[in-house]
Amino acid sequence: METQNSNNSNVDSGSQTPSTPIKSANPSWWEIIKFAVITAAIVLPIRAFIAQPFIVSGASMEPNFYDHEYLIVDELSYLLRSPKRGEVVIFRFPENPKMFFIKRVIGLPGETVDIANSKITITSADGKSQTLDEPYAEGVTMTEVNHLKLGTDEYFVAGDHREVSYDSRRWGPVKIDLIKGRAWLRLLPPTKISYLPADGTNLNPAK
Repeated sequence: METQNSNNSNVDSGSQTPSTPIKSANPSWWEIIKFAVITAAIVLPIRAFIAQPFIVSGASMEPNFYDHEYLIVDELSYLLRSPKRGEVVIFRFPENPKMFFIKRVIGLPGETVDIANSKITITSADGKSQTLDEPYAEGVTMTEVNHLKLGTDEYFVAGDHREVSYDSRRWGPVKIDLIKGRAWLRLLPPTKISYLPADGTNLNPAK
């Protein structure tokens, strides 16, 4: 939060020497305009390129994220590196880029995704397979996926509430240029303030 320090004013101490005129404590319009311009110059680039607020809508990420929770999205990290499996990301919905979705990264570029018997199996480009450990997931992963090969710029994403989530199981992978950033901070409700909320990157690293 930006704060503005008030200007120090000279005050008559009661001495016999002429008093220095006291400046008005009320800022002029020019000072207000300067403050607004400086504030905008600081805040707008942060909002545009580093971090933006996001309000969760819907139940697809329960039990880890609930409707109306207030998040700050880190938009800088993915300019420096690629998304990791287990990260919670915010992205533009491929079928309607005006809409933003929140899901978890499941499959990485070049991998093959299989879903059967409520288990997700990932096969890397060199043929190594792993069945994901997903303690964050709720419900049964009912929709089956057979040998979905991801392109070099594609990610398979899914909601944590598998029985209600509308995700890559239905409409396919998300391209990297649609991913805005990762869930960085949860600010509301106050009782659930957290850094990298529900992060799962340590559970299933790429083989």
